[in-house]
Amino acid sequence: KTMIKGFIEQTKPRTAYERDTLLPIIIQGIQAKVGKEKAITNHEICKALRNQGHKISNPRLRKIINHIRTNNLVIGLIATSDGYYIAENKGELLTYLESLKGRENAIRVVRLSLENQLVLYE
Repeated sequence: KTMIKGFIEQTKPRTAYERDTLLPIIIQGIQAKVGKEKAITNHEICKALRNQGHKISNPRLRKIINHIRTNNLVIGLIATSDGYYIAENKGELLTYLESLKGRENAIRVVRLSLENQLVLYE
């Protein structure tokens, strides 16, 4: 997997510490967050881990959460402005998937527009 330009901290490979120490702790904590009312933010997770003596940054937590989600380590893990939580039912997950599709399309529109602007630099 390659790093994304402009997002080095978020996309550099996971460290052994992140994989072996932080990942199991984060998975265990997230598994208790079933339902939107139990959502926990990135900031809250990082603060709790730091209070336990762990070293973690917000971008690196997002990297670990991305790994959890893309490797099916916690099923139905949703990320919203309320924080991370596990969907309680299929409908909740479907709603989140629609939100992801909308964001994906919005990013595509910006990319296409900027590609069209490239001619202004020639």
